[in-house]
Formats: sequence, structure tokens, C-alpha cells
Amino acid sequence: MSFIGGCYCGKVRYAAQGAPFLKAQCHCRACQHISGGAPHLFMLMPTAGFSWTQGAPASFTRPDLKDAVTREFCADCGTPLVTRRPGLEAVIVRVGTLDDPAQFGGPRMAIFTAQKQPFHVIPDDLPAFAETPPGG
Repeated sequence: MSFIGGCYCGKVRYAAQGAPFLKAQCHCRACQHISGGAPHLFMLMPTAGFSWTQGAPASFTRPDLKDAVTREFCADCGTPLVTRRPGLEAVIVRVGTLDDPAQFGGPRMAIFTAQKQPFHVIPDDLPAFAETPPGG
């Protein structure tokens, strides 16, 4: 499979090759901050198949957190693009940045639901986990 996408202003672009390891929605507070309040819809993509094809993102890692994730975003328009978690051999791609978000097809699980807001919607048939699913 091939996924292409980029930021809102078009200055930073990427390609992600391979089958997603996971398709999910995350309800943690950090994702709520980054998304503006909604859950974060994402795909875990193979690191080896991911590349920046135009421009380069800026990045941010919270220095006060142990094993903090690194968030990569467009320095011009601010669009959050991907997240990288220490020890995870995958790139966390934000579904809203895909050129064709319909390729996502929908999440296969909801995670960090203990932190969800009352207005977040989780489909009744979607497996939901209070934190990370078993196996991390």
C-alpha cells in the first residue's frame, strides 16, 4: 500500500509505503491538545517505508518527560504530521494529513479511553482500551 500526504500549506510532504501495523483513535490528553480537542486518528506505518518527499518538518520533544514522543510538524502552517515514540519501529501518521483520508478506512480500536471527553464518540463495535492495548 502507498499513502501520500502533507501539511495544510503544502510545503512539507511525505510518502508512507507498506501495510499499516495499526489503525486507531487515541483519546489521551496529549492528543487532545494537539488535535484541538478531538481524538487523534492515526496509522502506525513501517519506518523503513516512510520518507519526507518535500521540505522538512520541525520537531518538538518535551524535555520534562521520560521517553517523550517527538512530534513533527510544518514550521510554516503548524500542521501536526507524524509522531515518533522511542522504541517503536513505526511512524505514527496523522490521518488528516493524508491526501486521501478515505484510505484510512476507519480505526480498529480506541486507546486511552480513560482520558476521553464526554463528547468523544467511540463506535459501539470498536474495541476500546482504558490505556494502551495488551502488548503495547
